[in-house]
Amino acid sequence: MLKITLVKSTIGAIPKHKKTVEALGLKKMHKTVEMPDNAAVRGMIKQVQHLVKVEEA
Repeated sequence: MLKITLVKSTIGAIPKHKKTVEALGLKKMHKTVEMPDNAAVRGMIKQVQHLVKVEEA
């Protein structure tokens, strides 16, 4: 499992990145979600790595 935390606002982000952050289940700043560690989630994280912080859970 991965703990994903939104650490930077999506206000200035491009629309594709906003949708990706929302698809990860992150709606507000400094909120954390746990997602399974698989290729799909890793790809989403890579796309928005400048907006999120990731830890092993």
